[in-house]
Amino acid sequence: MADKCHIYLLGLIILCSPLTGTSEVEHHVFFTDDENVTLPCNNVRSDCTTTEWNYYGEGYSEPDKLFSRGIKKNDTERHERLNLGSDCSLNIYKTTKEDYGLYNCWKNVNGETPYTENVYLHFLHVSPPSTQTEIRPGSSVTLSCQLYSDDRNTLCKKGFNLVWVNESGVNLQTDSRYQISSSPEHCYITLTTTLLNEDNNREWRCQITKGTEIKTSVSYTVKYLADSKTSIGLLLRVIIIIVEIAAVTTPTVILLQIIRERRAESKRRAETPRRLSETYYNLE
Repeated sequence: MADKCHIYLLGLIILCSPLTGTSEVEHHVFFTDDENVTLPCNNVRSDCTTTEWNYYGEGYSEPDKLFSRGIKKNDTERHERLNLGSDCSLNIYKTTKEDYGLYNCWKNVNGETPYTENVYLHFLHVSPPSTQTEIRPGSSVTLSCQLYSDDRNTLCKKGFNLVWVNESGVNLQTDSRYQISSSPEHCYITLTTTLLNEDNNREWRCQITKGTEIKTSVSYTVKYLADSKTSIGLLLRVIIIIVEIAAVTTPTVILLQIIRERRAESKRRAETPRRLSETYYNLE
């Protein structure tokens, strides 16, 4: 009987031990350039005096402390873009690529048990063609889409996927005019195609999804550059038209001026005898 009690007690200790240790929750937040994002913490104390936010960037061996006991550290480069929400979540304004990485929120739920929420902030970015002079009909272009994250080596193995879609949301993998190449190990995908005349102002989007849910997306819009030969030809045509108009209008303007001057002279001559007559009459 004593042996059974020992076994039951040991089982109870094993079951209860996670409740007295440190608890962890993992979140994934996705963003692109110049967005406002919120990283969850869900603290039960609104004053955030038991909350600490730390940041681990790529290659960081030590955390960058952002908030300690609810007070912001002003020695961090991003302090002006950071603040805490009412539930002690971390708000980041006007995000940049440098913001991606691992954030963790440490807090005490009941004053005794340390509790942390790990938030992976992922940055999605599309790289345009290597040179803008390629953007014209008939040229081949390649767009690269990559997810920057401390967890990118495993994220695209956890059910997250990168896809290229058109303006209607149709996966371009199904269209033979597009060559799609991907590397799930590094959360990287490229799109290669030959541009058509009708592709001007066309939009392609790179999306990261999990199942049917779109986490975030970033778009690229094709903008054709004006051909230099066409521009020069158009300019010459405009100059020719201006010269032609001037050639037609200049003689006309001169002729009208001559007519006006002759009419004015005829009027003066007609008025001269009448004025002399009036002068003679007055003298009498």
